[in-house]
Amino acid sequence: DLGKANLKNANLSGADLYGANLSNANLKKANLSGANLKKARMNQAKLNGANLSDTNLEGASLSMTIFIRAKLRNANLHRADLGMANLNSADLTDANLTEANLMFAKLNRAILIGANLTKANLKGADLTGAHLYNAILFRANLRRANLSDAVLSGANLRGADLKGANLS
Repeated sequence: DLGKANLKNANLSGADLYGANLSNANLKKANLSGANLKKARMNQAKLNGANLSDTNLEGASLSMTIFIRAKLRNANLHRADLGMANLNSADLTDANLTEANLMFAKLNRAILIGANLTKANLKGADLTGAHLYNAILFRANLRRANLSDAVLSGANLRGADLKGANLS
């Protein structure tokens, strides 16, 4: 049990943390690149500036987790729960967010270039100024999402629900 642990600046690159409890842990600027965090519980963890590139976070519980300026390039977040998470200025280039829960998540200025958000739930999410160039938002729920100043060039929004979304 690593809940509430102070792992600031830790090098956990390639670590197998399948199903680990890291809720409320301090992982600021930690290196978790290539780690296996499948089904990990990381609710309310602090991952500001952390490197989670190529990390497996499939089915992980990440609600209210802070990822400000974190690197999540090519991360697998399939069916992850990111409800109310703060991903402001995070780099999610080519990340797999299929069927992920991002309800009311903060994604201001997040980089989601080429990210796959097929069937993702982004209801009420704030994507102000987000870069969604070539992102796949097929059948995504974007109800009441804020997409003001977002870059949507080349994005696939086929079948997406945009009821009440702000696209100004």
